[in-house]
Amino acid sequence: MSLNLSVIGTGYLGVVHAAAMVQLGHTVVAVDVDEAKITQLSAGKAPIYEPGLPELLAAALATGRLTFTTDYGRAADAHVHFVCVGTPQRPGENAADLRYVDASFEELAKHLHGPTLVVGKSTVPVGTAQRLDEMLRAKAPGGPDVTLAWNPEFLREGFAVKDTLHPDRLVYGVEAGPRGERAKALLDEVYAATIADGTPVVVTDFATAELVKASANAFLATKISFINAMSEVCEAAGADVVSLAEAIGHDDRIGAKFLGAGIGFGGGCLPKDIRAFMARAGELGADQALTFLREVDAINMRRRSRMVDIAREQCDGSFIGKRVAVLGAAFKPDSDDIRDSPALSVAAQVRLQGAHVTVHDPQAMDNARSKWPDLSYADSALEALQGAHVVLHLTEWQEYRELDPKVAAEHVAQRRVVDGRNKLDVARWTAAGWTLRALGRPTALATG
Repeated sequence: MSLNLSVIGTGYLGVVHAAAMVQLGHTVVAVDVDEAKITQLSAGKAPIYEPGLPELLAAALATGRLTFTTDYGRAADAHVHFVCVGTPQRPGENAADLRYVDASFEELAKHLHGPTLVVGKSTVPVGTAQRLDEMLRAKAPGGPDVTLAWNPEFLREGFAVKDTLHPDRLVYGVEAGPRGERAKALLDEVYAATIADGTPVVVTDFATAELVKASANAFLATKISFINAMSEVCEAAGADVVSLAEAIGHDDRIGAKFLGAGIGFGGGCLPKDIRAFMARAGELGADQALTFLREVDAINMRRRSRMVDIAREQCDGSFIGKRVAVLGAAFKPDSDDIRDSPALSVAAQVRLQGAHVTVHDPQAMDNARSKWPDLSYADSALEALQGAHVVLHLTEWQEYRELDPKVAAEHVAQRRVVDGRNKLDVARWTAAGWTLRALGRPTALATG
């Protein structure tokens, strides 16, 4: 059955969700307060780099069933409203900033006149859904007929289209009783094609649904920081963290995913979500349960400092007067997202210590220039390498992994590379005369 849906917010989550819902057969009105973004989207131009999104967006617009607007009133007749706005970290605090979520719900509430379902997809502290449910009932003209559900997203940037159309699970947070049953029935209609493909559905209460997302991100962050903690031990012991990760990853209780040692995680989700989780646990009086996340966060930040230290060593102990090439600006490949980017954090620290830093990234150059204008930028990887005393590989784009070290050697002042992601072919680079250092790997591997 085709439904009329609205999507509130057209950021990383909202724009993908809106276009994907059209592919699933629905009609969608997407609402955002940013007029420039709405104009761009209406013209079929994606505001972010996400593989598969331009094609998905173009196909959705071609059906005539996707509309972008700044007017909440145009979404009033939707059967289901998805709220997909961001929850950044509060300035100077660990807690999540819920201003945008609250504002979206309050504005949407003014237009809810009949029986309807509002679905929160934003990542929020546990307890938020219950508070917003009470607000909707109190403020919406059709309050008693307005039902809330919480349906957290689990998107990976670079795979967001796939994760929306073919998720590994759907989670519904609903209240007990008839209202919750109606909410589940409607969500089942929204995701009918996905469910028919075999996607499991977990139905639970508001609080558990909110905690599912927080817990998943906390676990993933912990796994990344675990292998990076092992990287610290490997460096001290002269062991190889890449071999270690391979060995423990064969244990199916552990698994190989998220065991890539390097300069750590960044982006708009994991860092701020684990901090918000800690903050909310403290408010609930359960702060001791999540004290380990402080160390997870600390390990993650230490890897950036360690990267700077190794780069300085490769510059003979000082960055003064040295040229440093940085390959990567996005926090991960297949994205233009620079939020809390480890690569740019390292680049900025190196520059502050006296180096001339030149950055290249296949997709994130414009975003990086706007946020870090004091860094220098190159239009190609080889241009970034020109005259460099050390090359820092900080975002594992395929382009960099395939870079010919013999060709690269023709552009640098010194053949020294530090692999912050443990993805370069050590034998290939050392055979071309490079000294290669990597986090968590013995220096014996550095030269051929």
